[in-house]
Amino acid sequence: MAALMKFLHIAAAIVWLGGISFMLFALRPAAAAQLAPPQRLPLITLALGRFFSLVWLAIGLLLLTGLAMLLGVGMKNAPVGWHLMFGIGLLMSALFGHLYFGPYRRLKQAVAATDWPEGGRRVGQIATLSGLNLGLGGLAIAAVIFLV
Repeated sequence: MAALMKFLHIAAAIVWLGGISFMLFALRPAAAAQLAPPQRLPLITLALGRFFSLVWLAIGLLLLTGLAMLLGVGMKNAPVGWHLMFGIGLLMSALFGHLYFGPYRRLKQAVAATDWPEGGRRVGQIATLSGLNLGLGGLAIAAVIFLV
């Protein structure tokens, strides 16, 4: 059971952090290089919507498996890196919730209203917050590797 928890935890982290990397470093720049805002912003909005559905699932799996592993060894017996990973993961989840219910919701509204300048601002905001989450994810991984 411990191996399954670890597998699901790592798989969920890969989905979330890998998806952020793809969106930031592949899809967004390629779309910006090839498409005008009326084509680019609806594409990015649709891609983000599909990805964000996976992120919600990943967050659920990360929290469930992380807590199961923490509680399995006992909170006071868990390495400091595990506690840091848990805290950083909670921060990342809260940041994603803000991103989803704030800038992403406003991006969808801007695209529906064909307000391309506002949509572009929201995509930039989403990219900034996603980059922050990517960095936090790297810190969480470092904490669990180096502080065990």
